[in-house]
Amino acid sequence: MLTKRIIACLDMDGGRVVKGVRFKNLRDAGDPAECAASHARNGADEIVLLDITATSGNRNTLLGAVRSTARSLFVPFTVGGGIRQFEDAAAVFDAGADKIAINSAAVRDPSLISKIAARFGSQAVVVAIDARKTDTKFEVFVAGGRIPTGQDAIQWARQAADCGTGEILLTSMDRDGTQSGFDCTLVRAVAEAVSIPVIASGGAGSAHDFIEVFSDGRADAALAASIFHFGIENIAQLKRELHEAGILVRWPC
Repeated sequence: MLTKRIIACLDMDGGRVVKGVRFKNLRDAGDPAECAASHARNGADEIVLLDITATSGNRNTLLGAVRSTARSLFVPFTVGGGIRQFEDAAAVFDAGADKIAINSAAVRDPSLISKIAARFGSQAVVVAIDARKTDTKFEVFVAGGRIPTGQDAIQWARQAADCGTGEILLTSMDRDGTQSGFDCTLVRAVAEAVSIPVIASGGAGSAHDFIEVFSDGRADAALAASIFHFGIENIAQLKRELHEAGILVRWPC
């Protein structure tokens, strides 16, 4: 059995780490490189840096922040936001990322997934899906959660997997920043629909939430931001609680 991964997420706006609730009301959480290094020291298995206003602001990823953050890390490092074409992905890899996450550009042109995977490997491509529950489905949103697409999240996850992505980063917009628990129904539906790892995101508030999403949601990894940035949950202690609950994590930590 593969170990479950704990991933610390850094949402970046203007070169600073920020965090809000349901993608709104952002507040400052620190310098990306310092936050990333701190989370890695505390036991994070991976770091994800998302430039959350790059796409909506029609600009490229802030590569300087990517370089400085990459230099501070010794764990896998994923970068997303503002990656519109193959050349943007190549530049982010050159800046030190181990993986890239694409969302809006992949929805617009699914062949981009295949192009990047063909050059850098499927393991280096993560498709990020921001989903919100409607009356009949979980709908995919793009541009930092600003624009609805009408697409069904489960169907899009299957298509992305077929195009060659190595992982799905699945964020529940309804739970984002609320600390009310992951949306296990959404996570489980996607995990059962694809044969690649699914990273659960949105709603982490306690160790119990992680236990639930790994057990009931069948997630391969779980990502959080607020509870790690503001000291509500220590990653090393979280891993101990997961270990005690019978969840296989990287150990010792």
